[in-house]
Amino acid sequence: MDVKQNEFSSFFPILEQMSFLNHAGVAPISGPAAMALRRYADQAETSAYIGAGWYQRLAQIKASAARLLNARGSHEIAFVPNTTSGLAMVANGLQWNCGDQVVISNIEYPANRYPWENLTRRGVELIEVAQHPDGRIDVEDLCEAVTNRTRVVSISHVQYTTGYRIDLAPISAMVHQAGGYLCVDAIQSVGVLPVDVQGSGIDFLSADGHKWMLSPEGCGLFYCHEDLCPLLHPNVVGWMNMVEADRYGDYRFELLPDARRFEPASYNLPGILALGASIDLLLETGIEQVWSSVESLTGRLCEGLSAKGYCINSPRARSGERSGIVTFTAPSSHQPHERIIGQLQKQQIVIVVREGYLRASPHFYNTPEQIDRLIDALP
Repeated sequence: MDVKQNEFSSFFPILEQMSFLNHAGVAPISGPAAMALRRYADQAETSAYIGAGWYQRLAQIKASAARLLNARGSHEIAFVPNTTSGLAMVANGLQWNCGDQVVISNIEYPANRYPWENLTRRGVELIEVAQHPDGRIDVEDLCEAVTNRTRVVSISHVQYTTGYRIDLAPISAMVHQAGGYLCVDAIQSVGVLPVDVQGSGIDFLSADGHKWMLSPEGCGLFYCHEDLCPLLHPNVVGWMNMVEADRYGDYRFELLPDARRFEPASYNLPGILALGASIDLLLETGIEQVWSSVESLTGRLCEGLSAKGYCINSPRARSGERSGIVTFTAPSSHQPHERIIGQLQKQQIVIVVREGYLRASPHFYNTPEQIDRLIDALP
């Protein structure tokens, strides 16, 4: 599907309302996602589930999600309520011994810290690798932190504060050599960047849909390598985790062997249908084209910011470290960032402050003119 810029207004009506540049926060849902929600509501209101075919559609959505992640198939994909649930699936599903270690960075979003820190009560040690002053997390630092006691390295593919994108493949190689696993918080990359779970050697990945996947909150994806599904015991055991779950009165406590074992009960059908519609839009547009558009927009933003005297805090020198997030700071003589945000909102321009930085995060449907509006509106 070759989506032209002038067609985006039908997919993203928000274009006519404001310059929304906060997809690293809670993004607008796409037009196809909104249509899927309306179809669900209309059908559920008038016909309940009769003739809807929603469960066949769920299988198609899992296949699309597998394509988006370059997974081996839908058997490696589970639907989860949020990123935290997927990460906690790994933290609580593995068998731990006192003295085991988990390696993270010192700037992770709390969703990728607290599930691991919770394990310290079981004698698991949390090892933090420090961010460098330039905003980068050095791959060599992470690899050097891996020892024969490392069970998991859990890292954000893209950091929410700086937008730094890390190279996952060498980390995977190191932790696998030590007998451990690579777990990835991918909420800031899936939907905007090409993500390849096979090529990067990812064992576990979790990402909610409400950011770059342009779908409602409360529904996301969990990926588990096919060989590791039986290794994880589900956090919640219910009727749908089981083999032959639809034989209600034939009690058979046998967990499914694939990623369906992480789906314990009834689905968030409207959320999944909306997520699937947005995933299909991203796939039809082409994730490489999505990223090319976002990289062009963020490059234009950085050029304009630098020309205006703003300091770019996101690592941008190497293309492999760029993402859809650009963080920056105003010249010291300017007003506080919170006041700048308020002034921009009055002009229908939406960016945010995170950890003291101004943060902009455009998506592929945003226009160069919206980037220019932001630059012109900054004091």
